[in-house]
Amino acid sequence: MNNSFSTVRDLLRYTVTRFNTAKLFFGHGSSSAFDEAAYLILHTLHLPLDKLDPFLDARLLPEEIAEVLKMIEHRTFERLPAAYITHQAWLGGYHFYVDERVLVPRSFIAELIPDQFSPWVSDPMAVLNILELCTGSGCLAIMLADAFPNAHVVATDISADALAVARRNVDEYQLQDRITLIESDLYANVPATKFDLIITNPPYVNSASMEKLPAEYLHEPTLALAGGDDGMALVRGIVAGARERLTDKGVLVVEIGNERAFAEAAFPRLELTWMSTSAGDDMVFLVGAEQL
Repeated sequence: MNNSFSTVRDLLRYTVTRFNTAKLFFGHGSSSAFDEAAYLILHTLHLPLDKLDPFLDARLLPEEIAEVLKMIEHRTFERLPAAYITHQAWLGGYHFYVDERVLVPRSFIAELIPDQFSPWVSDPMAVLNILELCTGSGCLAIMLADAFPNAHVVATDISADALAVARRNVDEYQLQDRITLIESDLYANVPATKFDLIITNPPYVNSASMEKLPAEYLHEPTLALAGGDDGMALVRGIVAGARERLTDKGVLVVEIGNERAFAEAAFPRLELTWMSTSAGDDMVFLVGAEQL
């Protein structure tokens, strides 16, 4: 046992230093070395994740210290996102199981779901059918089912591995009767239903950006990140197929991250409505069926 450590405070200070020295990247739920260190230590010690202060000066058993140090090295040397170490992720107040078969949940669309896409969706109770493409862990499908209580959600992904994770999360929230998971390349295997909403956070990272991703992102499925030369490879197919899948007053909502310029270049004849998120007005666009 390392006698340099006896309390949570000792380990927290050491962990922050290790993470900063190693120049880890924090883009999967935590925004700083301190936040991620606190989360991983509390999780490893099976302590409440929202109560750091009461435990800072708690003296730890040798085996507890060893377990935390093992976790720190795991994060530092392998550059694994914290969510893959703990198999936990949060988005919009919801928690999800995750592993390396899916992206760590993060989406600006999650910020828009609680307001039910107002004012573009005038009557949320009248939304009966929702299609979510590229569902990954199923996080947005679950949030959509909650926000639109009369809707059935069809959630698709091309990856059977991702859908296995989504199934676990759908089962956890007991939404099996309201969410149908389908293995499909975009619309290919989707039933011939008209949808009031089509929602998607597809792979949209352009080729140049893919080459510059931090090491943490390289543990995530490339299939769920890479969007071709301009990031719009899948988005083009999504937009092209949306009109025949939407009701007359339906809307398509697409997240494209930092690719607004590429999106506007890809769809010069569409009047894209850019929706406000915490990162500005460049991350998510909306198109009404009548425009398509």
